Amino acid sequence: MYKALTIAGSDSSGGAGIQADIKTMTVHGVYAMSAITALTAQNTMGVTGIMEVSPEFLEEQLDCIFTDIEPDAVKIGMVSSGRLICSIANKLKQYNAKNVVVDPVMVATSGSRLISEEAISVLKERLFPLACLLTPNIPEAEVIASMKIEKKEDMVKASEIIYSQYGCPVLCKGGHFGDDADDLLYIEGEIHWLTGARFDNPNTHGTGCTLSSAIAANLAKGYSMVEAVQLAKTYVAKAIAHNMKLGKGRGPLNHMWKMMQCEDNFIY
Repeated sequence: MYKALTIAGSDSSGGAGIQADIKTMTVHGVYAMSAITALTAQNTMGVTGIMEVSPEFLEEQLDCIFTDIEPDAVKIGMVSSGRLICSIANKLKQYNAKNVVVDPVMVATSGSRLISEEAISVLKERLFPLACLLTPNIPEAEVIASMKIEKKEDMVKASEIIYSQYGCPVLCKGGHFGDDADDLLYIEGEIHWLTGARFDNPNTHGTGCTLSSAIAANLAKGYSMVEAVQLAKTYVAKAIAHNMKLGKGRGPLNHMWKMMQCEDNFIY
């Protein structure tokens, strides 16, 4: 049984965060575990409240996981506190965690900064060097590389800067501009463009969480980095295309599209 751990916040509406991660890992045939960094009160229209866990309790969760069911891959989502980031980094190093995928959630779709400058600094210093892959979107890559990204050539330059600073592969997600959804995977000087179509569908809540979790699940199963990312991108594209139209705002992806295609084989 392949096993994966998600370290992230809880989304009460189920579209993003821990809930999206667990759904994604499960449909990929991977046993999903979680260490929760914060509880959120949110739905498809927005977030109304956030309650962080203490660093001590987060460490206790991680100790329980790594000393019992050791994960084959780890996905890290939004962590807004420098203290929590330090706790995660310490435990990942203590247990020599492998296949660590970091989704550096820093900037909301609206453009609002989600974590403080202090937390970003700690994230760069303590967590990025432990990652096997970073998955920033365009606004996040701009923050990390300290440059403006306006065209695909800029995506390459930013990825080169990030790789040179932190020594890990970079998946720069290009969904924030252009008429396509092409992403750039940069690995040790090699450039892999992963093409994708843009869907006319506003229900994309949790896309970043889902993609990084799918990548972690594929790495846990032994796929190469290029294979893991390509398979994950295909999964997310189909999850967007199978539009569910839930909620009054920006709805979630259809994480269960694979199961729905096979439901005639289910035993109820």
